[in-house]
Amino acid sequence: MRVLVVNAGSSSLKLALLDDDKTLVARELSAPRAKVDERELREALKSGLGDPDAVGHRIVHGGERFREPVLINADVEAGLHELVDLAPLHQPRSLAALQAVSHALPGVPAVACFDTAFHATLPTGASTYALPSAWRERWGVRRYGFHGLSHAWVARRAPEVLDIPAGELRIISCHLGAGASLCAISAGRSVDTTMGFTPLEGLVMATRSGSVDPGLLLWLLERGELTERDLSDALEHESGLLGLAGTSDMRAVLARAAAGDERAGLALEVFLHRLRAGIGAMAASLGGVDTLVFTGGVGENSSEIRGRAVTGLSFLGLAIDEERNAGATGDCDLSASDARAQTLVVQAREDLEVARQVHATLGPG
Repeated sequence: MRVLVVNAGSSSLKLALLDDDKTLVARELSAPRAKVDERELREALKSGLGDPDAVGHRIVHGGERFREPVLINADVEAGLHELVDLAPLHQPRSLAALQAVSHALPGVPAVACFDTAFHATLPTGASTYALPSAWRERWGVRRYGFHGLSHAWVARRAPEVLDIPAGELRIISCHLGAGASLCAISAGRSVDTTMGFTPLEGLVMATRSGSVDPGLLLWLLERGELTERDLSDALEHESGLLGLAGTSDMRAVLARAAAGDERAGLALEVFLHRLRAGIGAMAASLGGVDTLVFTGGVGENSSEIRGRAVTGLSFLGLAIDEERNAGATGDCDLSASDARAQTLVVQAREDLEVARQVHATLGPG
C-alpha cells in the first residue's frame, strides 16, 4: 500500500509518499498561516506524489474522543473541527491540509493519526490535574500529552535496535526539537509525559517557556500591564531559548556559550537542568530505566546536548561512549561498555509511524 503522509507545520506542509518503509518521494510546500495553496499542492501531487492508495494525516489533537487512528468521514471531520478550541494554534493547520488534500485526491481513503493518542494510556495519576472536579467534568481539563507519533515510533524502533522485546523495556523517549517533550514508556505504552493540556507544559523549548509557576502568570495579569493575548504570545513565541539567549537555534546557543556569552550560557544551563530533572521524573514513573532515547532535531544532531545531559544522570546507570556519541549517525547505540542502562539515538520518523497506523486501520492492501 502506497501511503501519502501529510504533516502540516506552522509555516509548511510536508508530504511524503511511502511504500512500506521506503520513502518514494518527499516534498515540502509553503503554507503560511495555515493556508495551503491548492494549485501548488495539485502540481506537487502530479510530480510523483499523486498516486497513493491512502492518505495519512498527522493531527495534533484528538481530545477524549479520538484515542486511536480513525478513517476520516464527515462525522470525524466535524469532530476534529470541534477540537480547534483545545489546540487553536495547531489544529487549524491540520484541518486546512486535510481539506486541501481531500479536494485534490477525492475518493482516496484518509486516516487521521493523532499526536495525543499514544498518551491515551496514561494512568489517572499522571493525566489528572489537581483542580476542581467541576472544571475537569465541564471542560475536559486533563493532561493530554503531545509528540505522540514520535514517541510511538521510538517505542517501536528502540526494541528493534537493541533486539530486545518491547515488553521487557522501560524507555525514556526524549524528543528534542523546536518543541520538546519526554515520555516514559513501559512495555510499549505511555505512562507519563511532560507536555500536558497544551504543548506549553514541560521542558524549555525553542520559543516556548515550558512549565512556569501559574501564580507568576496570575501576578502578571493582575498588575494590568499585560493582556491575555500578550501573555499567550510571550509564552508561545518569545520565551524558551529565544527569551533566555536571544536566539531559538540551539546550534547558535551552543556556539555562543562556548565563546563565553553569558546569556547563551544561562540558556544552556536552564535547558539542561530542566531536561535532566524531567528525565529523572520519567525514571521515577517507570521505577527505573533500561533505555534512554534521543530523537528530534536537537536530540539527533547535538552530541554536546546528549553528552552533557547524560553526564548528570549516572545515578540512573546511564553512561555514553564519547567516540560513539561524537560520530553518531542514524539509529545507533551510544552506551559506554560499563553502562547499566542503554542510551540510543533514533531518527524521528513520524511519517513511518503514520504510515504504519494507516496500514493498521485500513488493513492489508
